[in-house]
Amino acid sequence: MRNKKEEEYTILGILISVVITFWVGYLITKKYKPQPVLFMAGMILMVCAVALGLGKILPAKEATGLLLFDMFEFIKKTFSSRAAGLGLNIMAVGGFARYMDHIGASKVLVKIAIKPLERLHAPYLVLAASWVVGMLLGLFINSASGLAMLLMVTMFPVLINLGVSRLSACAAISTTLCMDWSPGDTGSILSATTAGLDITTYWTQYQVPVAIAVMVVVAVLHYFTQQWFDKRDGHVVAKGAAEKAAEEALPPTFYAVLPTLPLFLILAFSDLWISWIKMDIIKAMFVSLFFAMICEYLRHRDGRKVLGDIQSFFDGLGMQMANVVTLIVAGETFAKGLQTIGTIDAIINSAQGAGFSGAAMILVMVSIIAVCSVVMGSGNAPFFAFAALTPTVAAKMGLAPVLMLMPMHFAASIARSVSPITAVIVVTSSMGGISPFDLVKRTAIPMVGAMITMVAASFILFYR
Repeated sequence: MRNKKEEEYTILGILISVVITFWVGYLITKKYKPQPVLFMAGMILMVCAVALGLGKILPAKEATGLLLFDMFEFIKKTFSSRAAGLGLNIMAVGGFARYMDHIGASKVLVKIAIKPLERLHAPYLVLAASWVVGMLLGLFINSASGLAMLLMVTMFPVLINLGVSRLSACAAISTTLCMDWSPGDTGSILSATTAGLDITTYWTQYQVPVAIAVMVVVAVLHYFTQQWFDKRDGHVVAKGAAEKAAEEALPPTFYAVLPTLPLFLILAFSDLWISWIKMDIIKAMFVSLFFAMICEYLRHRDGRKVLGDIQSFFDGLGMQMANVVTLIVAGETFAKGLQTIGTIDAIINSAQGAGFSGAAMILVMVSIIAVCSVVMGSGNAPFFAFAALTPTVAAKMGLAPVLMLMPMHFAASIARSVSPITAVIVVTSSMGGISPFDLVKRTAIPMVGAMITMVAASFILFYR
């Protein structure tokens, strides 16, 4: 009788977790702030788990003696560990990116990168090449919407001048960071940390090979897809109808090197080259920041201005804490709730009982993340919510966590590019004067190709 009752409680717990998960998705779709939604959902699940006798929030040695306090103790411990390690990495990256934008170095990098493309005279070849350049720029500019805005005032006029339609130009630009593959990306840092890998190893051995395969396929798909759509829509390739980008005062050309310095330092002082000198993300950002400040002083000869401008770096730190680190902790709280109530074990046991292999489980997790990214209009929110669960799921399926984490991470950013409510699509369509819904029709085929290629490459290269 007791076993039957426990089984009934387990089923009830799963039903509660399904309802809460859909509630989370609904609220985030309705533009509710994801952090408090995930915090509340996780805490509700924890309370239900304890009430039904399905699990405990904290081990007996760590428990506070009161259920309410146990939940906040978990959040406190998670905040403490994340802020000191992963969080500081993310904040340093965000602060440096903000400073690069403030001093104009990011704009110089983009302008120089697209300059050679202006000399080509094949519209759709330039479009495909522009997309590749944008992906490479994504190594140094980690914000999809931020990179899109820079490209809309630099690359967009070039493409229009060559005769490409607005929709085609915007489709290429809005998908230039369809894979968050930079070592400085918050998702990459979270993936590497969760998988127990050094960021350099994670990037060079796992992300880069898959990203290269995807870049080749998507560039070809953009070339043929946008050309076909333009022809179908009756667009006539008429060169010379340029919309000139507004000229603005930019820093010296050599400033283009500054955003690339952290990546150079991380790769140079690693097992790839100079292994006897230790370098991590935080040191790389601080060293690069110091060098950039010296350049700024030589440029302006104004110590007050240079020291004052450093506030943009601190503002970037704070923004990452407020937006990204809190989202990670909120996601872990939600994940803790799902674990406590037994949903994750139930899913794994069901998958094993149904004969699911590790490969099948990877496809299930990728599908869940992709659907959530499209519906929520965000890559970070669903990935951060599920990332903490991955080591547990992977271990029970006999997989290395990275084999599940990387496809999930890439799937989130690829799927984001076909959501009409995501920031990069809204920004690009707004600046291009087109409908976001028309835009995602143009991005859909290349992104489906990206998803298929990403999953196939991950299996071929790493799954044994």
